[in-house]
Amino acid sequence: MSTSSRYLAFFAYLLSIPGALFVLLARRDDPFAVFHARQSLAIAVAAVGAPLIWAVIAWAGAWLPVGGPLIGLSLFSLVIATYLVLVVGWVAGMVFALRGEVRLVPLVGAWTVPRVRRKSLPELEENAHPELIEATTPEA
Repeated sequence: MSTSSRYLAFFAYLLSIPGALFVLLARRDDPFAVFHARQSLAIAVAAVGAPLIWAVIAWAGAWLPVGGPLIGLSLFSLVIATYLVLVVGWVAGMVFALRGEVRLVPLVGAWTVPRVRRKSLPELEENAHPELIEATTPEA
């Protein structure tokens, strides 16, 4: 694993959306950095999506006369818990990137695994490390 790949993967986490988009658009030939950029982007999407989903549910629940607002307030604790898990995943992703490890971050890491078989990715097989291929290939 080259040092530049590890730093690119780290900056994909550190700079969040701009860093991940840079790696995905400009350095897509680096499978290690792209793997971590996908995870960083998934963390950012989850961080934006969690309060949006809560707002829709809380707004719909506010129309219930008795327990609706209370349900909306209590569901906000799930948003807080989601953010705590995302922060842990964000820090873990940065550590994994700097160490050169291919590991999935908590909560959103599984979203980034390609849904294709290894046979359809010959360029990944030629350029990637074996552990990267194993980590990103779904079980048969």
